[in-house]
Amino acid sequence: MQENIFQYDFIIRGLLGAIFASITAGIAGTYIVSRRMVFLTGGITHASFGGIGIGYFAGVSPILGAAVFAVLSALGIEYLSVRQKIREDSAIGILWALGMAIGIIFIYLTPGYSPNLMSYLFGSILTVTNGDLIALGVISLVMIVYTALFYRTLLYISFDENYARTFTRHVDFFKYISVALTGLAIVLNIRMAGVIMIIALLTIPANIIMLFTRKYLQIVVYSTIISFLGISAGFAVSWFTNLPTGATIVTVLVFFWMIARGLRNLVRSSRIEKMKKN
Repeated sequence: MQENIFQYDFIIRGLLGAIFASITAGIAGTYIVSRRMVFLTGGITHASFGGIGIGYFAGVSPILGAAVFAVLSALGIEYLSVRQKIREDSAIGILWALGMAIGIIFIYLTPGYSPNLMSYLFGSILTVTNGDLIALGVISLVMIVYTALFYRTLLYISFDENYARTFTRHVDFFKYISVALTGLAIVLNIRMAGVIMIIALLTIPANIIMLFTRKYLQIVVYSTIISFLGISAGFAVSWFTNLPTGATIVTVLVFFWMIARGLRNLVRSSRIEKMKKN
């Protein structure tokens, strides 16, 4: 008799977490990929280790510390690149290194047992709690409302910042809000997804959809769907094969990307052949 995996509460929580993670990945991923700021994802995730270390040292929730650090790092990256005229990749590299260094120092200074940081690198979709789901649900709702209210402004900023400045004088303000929300979304997914899978979630689905369209809303919607399909398929494969969940999900997403590239090349080739015949 085939085992029904949906009889377990942690499976249901994991799938709900996958839905919220897909929403945040679809919205935030479209923004950062469109602005060619993929490196920002890695910068924020690694910089948030400073907050994790401080959280352990202070005896408070490491995720709370990571959230504060992630938002401050995201705002700091935007400030250094906009106000101080430092190249964005350089600003990300500086805060990336600083956050990791601070995290390691404070974990070293924490008395007693040193926590296993590998859990934050790879996460576990099976350990999602009700509190995690509430936090992910709230940030998903906030990001949906924010994108709906300021869609045109975010569209212009993502593809043509100079034109966006002719549309509104508050471009820098929206950039700060957008990176802050991205930072929160990243950290709230850390417990479930881990650093490695978050980077994949925020970059691969959006890149897949951008092979076929440049329409911002379509990228948001379809990359959300691709994210959920990738998480669900990877979760199912890992369940039945006993492979690591996070690594399996990343592998599935990369497999999706390879298929999409192949289809795009096939369509291009067929169009070229038709043009030659005509």
